[in-house]
Amino acid sequence: MTRKRKRALVTGADGFIGSHLVEALVSRGDQVTALAQYNSLNHWGWLEDVDCLNQVKVMNGDIRDPHFCRQITKNQDVVFHLAALIAIPYSYVAPESYVDVNVRGTLNICQAARDNAVGRVLHTSTSEVYGTAQYVPINEAHPLQPQSPYSASKIGADAIAMSFYNAFSLPVTIARPFNTYGPRQSARAVIPTIISQIAAGKTKIALGDLSPTRDFSFVKDTCRGIIQLSDTAGAIGKTVNIGSNCEISIGDTLQMIGRLMNSKAEAQNDKQRLRPENSEVQRLWCDNTLIHGMTGYKPDYSLEDGLRETIAWFLQPANLAKYKHDIYNV
Repeated sequence: MTRKRKRALVTGADGFIGSHLVEALVSRGDQVTALAQYNSLNHWGWLEDVDCLNQVKVMNGDIRDPHFCRQITKNQDVVFHLAALIAIPYSYVAPESYVDVNVRGTLNICQAARDNAVGRVLHTSTSEVYGTAQYVPINEAHPLQPQSPYSASKIGADAIAMSFYNAFSLPVTIARPFNTYGPRQSARAVIPTIISQIAAGKTKIALGDLSPTRDFSFVKDTCRGIIQLSDTAGAIGKTVNIGSNCEISIGDTLQMIGRLMNSKAEAQNDKQRLRPENSEVQRLWCDNTLIHGMTGYKPDYSLEDGLRETIAWFLQPANLAKYKHDIYNV
């Protein structure tokens, strides 16, 4: 049986995960509308780098405008809601912005999807909402701990999304990826930070705390998990983790990347990269039992395989030139 082509809206399509999700949806034949945040340069972020742009309808706008959200959700079968402010350090500087974009923006998308009878809404969460693990691996029943304004705003956004399922029967699924990495990721994240500094010839890599652990997922795996959840009726009204079910420390991640890049670079403590003491999430390790049971999902990429592909992308001069390795990105 031929799968019906879906009309899919991706908010945050100009971002890291969003641009990869657009590619994945186009590759399976969906009719994709990609929302890029409005700017006067008419620049479409990472969408500028995708090979399938001629098959995508790109729109510029802002999810903080409820009228605009109502327009873009018309005649859509599924909305993948990824648009958000995500940089944790900047959330210490401008927390109100995170409430406006992440909480109010999610409210606008959910209300618009309800008004337009959208068939599915996939709201994207983050493992940061769990805070430092109280037990591992972390399943979906783990308590939520707002250890940064960013994580607090995402807890609020998740709650708004789920309230529309409970109150109005909006067919919502909350996809909760753990730490996604890969080509096009912002330099504020640790893996691009390490790769770009080594690629620039540095032997002392400016980093914060090396002891926290993370559960890393290659971006293609994360996108595949999100799409599988959108196709699964049993995921409606559920919050579902997406991760690898293993953990690695930041220090060990540096060592692995150094080995893959033939570098003996060592970490150098950079105090400005340290989070406030009670804000650092010390341990994240995903229990992916639920998504595996629902969809059969398991990662295609090992951490080493994903890092090899990521490093190869960064080492292309045109890509590396987009990163300012000597500036700490807040």
